[in-house]
Amino acid sequence: MISRVLWVAQILLALGMASAGVIKLISGDDTLAGFYPIFPPLFIRFIGVCELLGAIGVVVPAALRIRPELTPLAAAGLAIIMAGAVISTIAMGAASMIASPLILFLLAAFVAYGRWQLAPIPARDAERAF
Repeated sequence: MISRVLWVAQILLALGMASAGVIKLISGDDTLAGFYPIFPPLFIRFIGVCELLGAIGVVVPAALRIRPELTPLAAAGLAIIMAGAVISTIAMGAASMIASPLILFLLAAFVAYGRWQLAPIPARDAERAF
């Protein structure tokens, strides 16, 4: 049961992070400066790349069962990014916009903990050993 819940969380997290990453990568500098006035656009694009790679990392290694230990690491990295997003959203005075980064943070933290402790996915090679 917990494994299915984790898969749903992983997919939701991947979709949310991939969409956020793509938006950051395709938006113009003026748009990025308007939404994130305390950061330079190049930094926001870097965060977008990290979000996109993290979205891939929370699903692909687990789905292919090749190096599935990377899945909780990707989720932990996304949790760190989203913790920063929560803090910077508050710092920009936009506390009313905190729901999305907070939900993504909680999903990322749940996936990281769940895939480390509750229901780790064994590597494909680990099954052949038995």
